[in-house]
Amino acid sequence: MRAFIVDRYGKSDNALRAGDVPEPEVGEHDVLVQIHAAGVNALDVKIRDGEFKLVLPYCPPFVLGNDVAGVVIRVGGSVRRFQPGDEVYARPDKDRIGTFAERISISESDLALKPERLTMEEAAAIPLVGLTAWQALVEIAGLREGQKVFIQAGAGGVGTFAIQLAKHLGATVATTTSAANADLVRRLGADVVIDYREDDFETVLRDYDVVLHSLDDETLRKSLRVLKPGGKLVSISGPPDAAFARELGRPWFLRPVMWVLSHGVRKAARRRQISYSFLFMRANGKQVGEITSLIDAGVITPVVDRIFPFESTNEALAYVQTGRAKGKVVVKVR
Repeated sequence: MRAFIVDRYGKSDNALRAGDVPEPEVGEHDVLVQIHAAGVNALDVKIRDGEFKLVLPYCPPFVLGNDVAGVVIRVGGSVRRFQPGDEVYARPDKDRIGTFAERISISESDLALKPERLTMEEAAAIPLVGLTAWQALVEIAGLREGQKVFIQAGAGGVGTFAIQLAKHLGATVATTTSAANADLVRRLGADVVIDYREDDFETVLRDYDVVLHSLDDETLRKSLRVLKPGGKLVSISGPPDAAFARELGRPWFLRPVMWVLSHGVRKAARRRQISYSFLFMRANGKQVGEITSLIDAGVITPVVDRIFPFESTNEALAYVQTGRAKGKVVVKVR
């Protein structure tokens, strides 16, 4: 089958190779999916460039891609929730990525039925960013009605989903974006919109309960200062902590490395009586099912910037890398 393959780690000039790879193996608890569309994420760029090879040691050559929507072709002998012909979507487990391909085998536990009201391309835009927002705001932060949350980069993939989820939970939402995207984030539900080119969010925001951090280290330090005592800072861009190494099940010696990397921010957070958590989103079909219910109820609407044909997967990655995409970028495979 055709796929886009990482032959070696490298920076942005390292294009994926289009080629043929063996058909996926289907285990007892696996579902073979004919891929119709695949979401493209900043994570894909970082994996391709080798930024995660210490903690996610994929062995080249491997197929890239972390979001999928498609149709079930075949199921393993112990699979009970899905059958051939079902329209499904998922973020495959971190050890089983490979959605820039014609087919993929996914664990039943990572899969969910596709929202009925979405096209395949719209559905493929959801799993990774939806799970990231859900695990950050619901699972870790416990965001609830009446609280205030600051979601950075509101026009991005995670931001566009997280704003809608936070409003559904009853929170007041602040976000940063460019002036060109201000109307977009307001339509999604943002109450406070800060033009990052003109204003410093640190001078505008005070006594927030939760920050969802997705930018650089300077923004991380400023984020601590907008939270009130007892507030929660959840970062999806680092630094990672020892709990992250434990979750990954990586060698013990990585734990002190992660501890050192996050020592400064954890110390600064403790001084302000704030909790710091690093989130590397994990696959979870049950949570994707919860997200499906919100989408089918009209609570969440995906924001898709551009759809590229399968043969232009490298161009889609290059566009994501510019940082200018509004919402998600998707590759149409079938």
